[in-house]
Amino acid sequence: MRFFNDYIDYLRFQKRYSEHTVNAYRNDILQFAAFLGDEDHRPGWEEVTDRQVRAWMIALMDEGISPRSVNRKLSSLKSFYRYLQRKGVKADPTAGISGPKTGKPLPAFVRENEINELLDTWEFGDDFEGQRNKMIIEMLYGTGMRRAELIGLREEDVRFGERIIRVTGKRNKQRQIPLLPELAEKLEAYLEVKREMFPGVTWLFVTSKGKQMYPRLLYRVVHKYLGLVTSLTKKSPHVLRHTFATHLLNRGADLNAIKEILGHANLSATQIYTHSTFEKLKRVYKQAHPRA
Repeated sequence: MRFFNDYIDYLRFQKRYSEHTVNAYRNDILQFAAFLGDEDHRPGWEEVTDRQVRAWMIALMDEGISPRSVNRKLSSLKSFYRYLQRKGVKADPTAGISGPKTGKPLPAFVRENEINELLDTWEFGDDFEGQRNKMIIEMLYGTGMRRAELIGLREEDVRFGERIIRVTGKRNKQRQIPLLPELAEKLEAYLEVKREMFPGVTWLFVTSKGKQMYPRLLYRVVHKYLGLVTSLTKKSPHVLRHTFATHLLNRGADLNAIKEILGHANLSATQIYTHSTFEKLKRVYKQAHPRA
């Protein structure tokens, strides 16, 4: 097919996409070509119409292909036609075509009884790593901060006298998170151990060698301990952020206040947690109502 092999080479050698990604693009475009007909009878790329693209999308959905996968295939075709336009092919039948809507997955969160079981009954160990690991879970669940925000914390960001934590979020935007008395007490105890082990190191969370905590280590810690109490597929630091927000909302916290604590730029980003609480209400209704 004209231009097709050149496009695949462009993805591989100029865009430097992985072989897996290149194969995905190749298969999506070949699938569309097969839909148009056999090689002797299908139209040229410049002759394809938007109606044919839409018909392909409908056929995919009729086969049970998920909206997310259909959107990915459409994205592959759009990318190919952008390449063709740079090669002088003026027609772009994908222009103006939008993919099917995909429902946003509800944020995964740990149940209250599960997080309480983890923090109140499980042993983390009395050594530095054990105390650090428990403090990581306490901080993520107690503040709702992002992974990068936790990693970037220094000792001076914790203002015990003011009962706040100063956090640097996305685009270096700073905000303040309330530091609850119980969390402050646990944090002070952790800092005593950490300062004795690594005097002069100002990072709040460090490795066993006193270096700044890194993302992969943080993920491993959270994944390990959440795995003790929950069967969730995702067991990442972000799940604890979702858990923080969901539990606050379930207990009547104001949505705007949660927005400020999480550092969301828009309320719409915070409103996704209302869906989680609504799902909980539906379950309660279904279990309790006599005619449900």
